[in-house]
Formats: sequence, C-alpha cells, structure tokens
Amino acid sequence: MAKRKSNSKVERRGFFKSIATVGAASAVGAAGLASAADTPRQTGVSAPTHNQIAAETAPPKGVAPSAQQCGADFMVDVMSSLGIDYVASNPGSSFRALQESVINYANNTAPEFLTCLHEESSVAMAHGYAKVSGKPMAVFAHGTVGLQHASMALYNAWCDRVPVIAVLGNITDSAKRRPGVEWLHTAQDPAVIVRDFVKWDDQPGSLQHFAESMVRAKKVALTPPMAPVVIVADAELQEAPIENLAALNIPKCVPAAPPQGDSGAVKEAARLLASAKNPVVVADRLARTPAGMGLLVTLAEALNAPVIDLASRMNFPNSHYLSQSGRAKALIAEADVILALEVNDVWGLINEYIDNEERTSFPKIQSDTKVISITSADLYLKSNYQDFQRFAAADVPIAGDAEATLPALIEALERSLPTSISIAARGDAMHKAYAASRARALKDATYAWDASPISTARLAAELGEAIKAEDWALVSPDNFISGWARRLWTFDKPYQYIGTSGGQGVGYGLAAAVGAALAHKAAGRLAVNIQTDGDLMYAPGSIWTAVHHKIPLLSVMHNNRAYHQETMHIQRMAARRSRGIDRAHIGTAIDSPFIDYAMLAKSMGMWAEGPISDPKDLGPALRRALAVVKRGEPVLLDVVTQPR
Repeated sequence: MAKRKSNSKVERRGFFKSIATVGAASAVGAAGLASAADTPRQTGVSAPTHNQIAAETAPPKGVAPSAQQCGADFMVDVMSSLGIDYVASNPGSSFRALQESVINYANNTAPEFLTCLHEESSVAMAHGYAKVSGKPMAVFAHGTVGLQHASMALYNAWCDRVPVIAVLGNITDSAKRRPGVEWLHTAQDPAVIVRDFVKWDDQPGSLQHFAESMVRAKKVALTPPMAPVVIVADAELQEAPIENLAALNIPKCVPAAPPQGDSGAVKEAARLLASAKNPVVVADRLARTPAGMGLLVTLAEALNAPVIDLASRMNFPNSHYLSQSGRAKALIAEADVILALEVNDVWGLINEYIDNEERTSFPKIQSDTKVISITSADLYLKSNYQDFQRFAAADVPIAGDAEATLPALIEALERSLPTSISIAARGDAMHKAYAASRARALKDATYAWDASPISTARLAAELGEAIKAEDWALVSPDNFISGWARRLWTFDKPYQYIGTSGGQGVGYGLAAAVGAALAHKAAGRLAVNIQTDGDLMYAPGSIWTAVHHKIPLLSVMHNNRAYHQETMHIQRMAARRSRGIDRAHIGTAIDSPFIDYAMLAKSMGMWAEGPISDPKDLGPALRRALAVVKRGEPVLLDVVTQPR
C-alpha cells in the first residue's frame, strides 16, 4: 500500500409555429442579467472559525499523537483502488476515522467527501450519480440511526436496480464503546435493517477482510441485476494503527461479464418476432449503458416495430418514427408478439386493472398473443418486499441481461426475417402514426396556455425552449407533469433522461438530481430538474449541498401546492362512497401557509426567484436563471402550477 502525500494549505399558437420543440423565447436584456446577478443571496452574522469550534479535538490526557498509519487509511486506499471518486455522507462518529482519512490522508481527493444534511439525501445523491456516470458512489452512514435514515433511499435504489456502496460505521466490541450514545447507535448485526433490499452485505473482522469484501461488494453491485450493497466498517478497525502494512493487499476488481440469455431461447424469440404481423417492443430498465439505446434502435428498425418506452431508463429516442409510447394501449391490444425488455411489471403491461371495490382485471392482449420476456430479474429475487410485481407467465422467458442479450437477438433476427413480409410497409404506417401523435401533443399543449396557475404543458414548453441550444440532460422524472417534457422535447442522446426513482419513495428528487448534476458537470452538460414541491420538503438540505459543492443545476419547481396524487386518491374514495370531493384537500394540500421555495433556497445561498404564477413571466425568468447556471451555480425557480 503506497503512502499518500500529506495534506497541504406570448401568444400560444404563434409560439408553436416559431419553434421545433415548443415554447417561446425573447432575448433577455442586460438589465435582466444584471438583476439576476445582483439578487441578494445570503445575509447573516459571521460564523465561528474552524479553530474556534475545535476546542474539544485535542487527544485525551496521556494519549500521544501517532504518525503511524491507521486502518482507515488502508480502507480509503481500497476505495481509491476501486475508482470511487466521491463519498456522500452526513457526518457521524462511528466513521470519524474514515472521514478524517478521506480529508487528510487522501487530501479529500478520490474519494472526495460530499457533505449531505440527511442520510437519505446522501444515498439518493449516490443513486442519481450512478445512473448518469455508470459508477457507484460510496456512502458513509452512522450506525443504527444513520442506516435507518438511509433505508428509504436504499429501497429506492434497490427497486431501481442501481449500484450504491454503503459503508456503515459500527462498534462491535462492547468493551470498546464509549458509554451512552455509542451503545444506542450500535447493533450486533446492523445490516439486518436493510438486508431485504440490498443485494449483499458483510461485516469484515480484519483489514484484509475489508479489502476483499469491498472488492466483492463493487463486483456484486455492478453485476446485473445491479443493486445496493452494505459493508460494515468496525470503528476499532478504522482507528487502530496498522501493525503489519506489508501483509495487506488489495485484490484486483475485474467486473463480471453481464449474463446473456440462452442461445436456443434467443433463436425462438427471433423466430416469433420475424413471423409476427404486429410485433411490439416494450423497454423498461433496458439501457444500463449508452450502447443500449443504439442496440434497441437497430432491433426496432430491423422489424419496423413500434417501441413503447416505459422510461425507467433512457431507452429509445423519442424523435424516432418508431417511438410510439403514446399509443401503448392500442398497440398492446393489436400485438401478436410482444417483446418485453427488462420490464418490471409484465402482468400490468398485458392486463387492465380497474381500481374499484372488486379490484377487477382483464387481459389487454389477444388470447393467442405471444409474450417474450428478457430480464435479469429472473436471476435474483427476494421474498419480503413485493417490488417484483404480480406473476405473469411469458411464452418465452429468457433469464439474462437484456442489453447484453440484444446483439445475439439482432443477429438471430436478421437470419430469420423472411423476404415475404413487407417490413417497409409496416414502417410507412409507423411514420404516419408518429406524425399524428406528435401533432396531437403539440395541439394538446396549447390548452390552458395562458392559465394561472401555469399549465404543466407550458412549464415544459418554456423550459424546453430555454435550454434547446444547450447540451442538456433532464435529471428528474417528468411523470408528475403528465410526461410533458418527453412529449414536447427532443430526447435523442443516451444521457438526456434519468428515469424514475424505482421505489417511488418521496424525498428522492432533489438529492438524486444533485448527484446526477455532479456527474454531468464533468462532461460540461446542463442538468435540469423539474422538482415537485412535496418531495423537496422531505429533504430540502440538498439545496445547501448543491451550493456548498458548487454543483450547477437548474431546478424548476412544479409547485402545485399539494400532494396531488394523494388528493386524487381521496377524491376517488369519496366519490365511491357518494360523499362529494369538496373536502379532499384536507390532509393533502400544502397551504395555509404556502411555502416560499425561492426564499427557502436563498436562505441556503442559492440564487432563486419566484413564486411565478403569471405565464408571461416564466420565459424571461428561465433565461435569467439559465445565465446563472452557466456561470457554474445551482439555481431554483419557484413556479406555481396546475396539478398535473
């Protein structure tokens, strides 16, 4: 183990006619930019210096300082060897030695310590970062309480099949625990809290054990199906001096090749697709690398088959004529062969569910429709948490990573396609359907164009117009604004959409967006976050983290002043019982008082503006905000919106 160097000192219809995506733009004047730049950011009293707040940090009486390397130094070298660039964490005493080694021994570089104000936010930040970079971020969590805070975000990452490496501080030897809090925050088996929704965990008993477990953890986390892992780092191992440094070694981490589907099953799938009259391709968590989109395009074009993108990943360009997600219901009903690629809920794809008292369901597909499923989910399953959805029997189930299996499927398909079927004719129909769907979306976006609160369509259209000249990426889902971004913008690059949270756990949005923006920052891309109001209030501290670490991010609030999905559920229950829906806002509205999100952001040093409720003010405000983001700062615009 090499010793590191020590640390050193408009009008609505005209709007649509003038642009290719949607939205209006007028040049922002110098005065507007000046007002944006001069907006007061933060006022207050002087903070104490770091020296002033370090009065308790001297070694206890009788304990001499040591220059010998400690276990935490070696642990940090292990993380560095694994290419872990960042550690997101809320500080905690059970990993104090690890944190000190990161910032002093490693000079806060590879990994760099990212300060978060909540453990849930630290994991969500790692979640967003991994989905963009393809690399896991480490998370430090403090004992039992830190892991309990982090658990919701770990569940989101588990459901989304995203790799996160959580390192948990713990004090195993009871004779070594300080009285009081260290007992409260320690467990014999702390990882049991999350064991049902992590892929693997371990509690190393030595430094060599730690090195081997961390290498295994990264390999396990990155092997499809990907998922979070947990390593418990004992505080005694962290803090004790290393007695025999030469005896320690760090194994190589060689990633496993992703599992491919059985060749015979792949050939059968190709035969069914080649002979299909109305094949349909459905992609959910397919594209785990940038190559995934290109492979899906090749497959779809070989068949001229429509693609339904369920948008857990950026699977397919929405500018392609075979992008037919808006026609999903009709296409599924007409299909004779359905190819499901990493689809988490095949049962829900092929069955109609009615949310009534009887909870009625019936098939959406024809009785002789063949279903082919390629998914790595068949390779790994747990019992307790029900994220695997209702069982649906596929006619050709293929256990394997779909992206890794696509090259073999494409090759088999090209050999199977008969010349008698007019693939070109099917393509003509797809071109017409795509054009009609696009025209319908543009028309639908004009409804309530001048309404206040601002329509979600106009929010998406104005935002799309403001960023269209940039190399942008949407680092939030857009399902809570009725998918308007994906209906109006052009998504044709693999990195332009982050997908959903997986477990739909609230509190994911802003923290994941900050993590994703950090990954995009290295590539010089503009990260855009459409931020829901209720989600932000679960963990607003991510505002501070973005400012503190200078992570540029354009956050635009979808501030509908309610947990609107829950409002709709209450309305449904009230209507079912003939009680009226006029009181459905009780317990779901975020009002009396309204939250001033711009003021909240400014209190943490972020440039912010709003609330904006007049649609004429939205475009200019977006351009002012964009100018600030391009200077390298995070910003927030509070936009008061219609519910969906």
